[in-house]
Amino acid sequence: MSLLKIDLLSKSFGGLKAVWNVDITIEEGEIIGLIGPNGSGKTTIINLLTGCLKPNSGTIVFQGKNIAGLPRYQICGRGISRTFQLVKPFLEFSALQNVMVGRMYGKESVKSLKVAAEESKQYLEKVGLLDKADKLSKDLTLMERKRVELARALAAKPHLLLLDELMAGLNHAEAEDAMNLIRKLKEEFNLTILMVEHIVKAIVGLSDRIVVLNMGQKIAEGLPQEVIHNPEVIDVYLGKPHA
Repeated sequence: MSLLKIDLLSKSFGGLKAVWNVDITIEEGEIIGLIGPNGSGKTTIINLLTGCLKPNSGTIVFQGKNIAGLPRYQICGRGISRTFQLVKPFLEFSALQNVMVGRMYGKESVKSLKVAAEESKQYLEKVGLLDKADKLSKDLTLMERKRVELARALAAKPHLLLLDELMAGLNHAEAEDAMNLIRKLKEEFNLTILMVEHIVKAIVGLSDRIVVLNMGQKIAEGLPQEVIHNPEVIDVYLGKPHA
């Protein structure tokens, strides 16, 4: 049984079809890259998967149960967590307090503040930020905020981790570090990952398969090297010089 199976998923905003009859299947342990032009529906799909939006139609079957339209807290509690395209830490919370939120309200949540704090320090250490545990999120760099958000998502103990442009705004060296970190965390926590990313090198280097969206519809799916040489993908997204 697939970990996640999306069938005929659709979401409209008035007359705009943001996502239209999209099918995606994710097997346990895969890293799936989700790419496409701006406005193609990538973040909308993540919002549908996490309960931030309710679909107009279609199913989202996670671990054999349809979760489409469930509240966000229930979906998180079942084992799906995410990062955000525009980072959204609690700015007046410390890095540690941000991660504690994930530990206290995710899967296998804990109610003790002391236990949550001790366990959350371990996740900060995994992303290289233990030395910034007491620093307010508003005083962190963009890269540090992204890592806090990643630690918070990990603290929710997900089976499926959704990464929405984790590398956006990072320089080349930071993006390389982020790629290595994702590989390491996937193996250590036995994660399945769906990642939205515009850095083609990162998507090709990390993904087992790539799904391509354009104007809300899936236009291609396959192995990375197949997808980046697909004429339609080159035409609508990559461009010939980039490909």
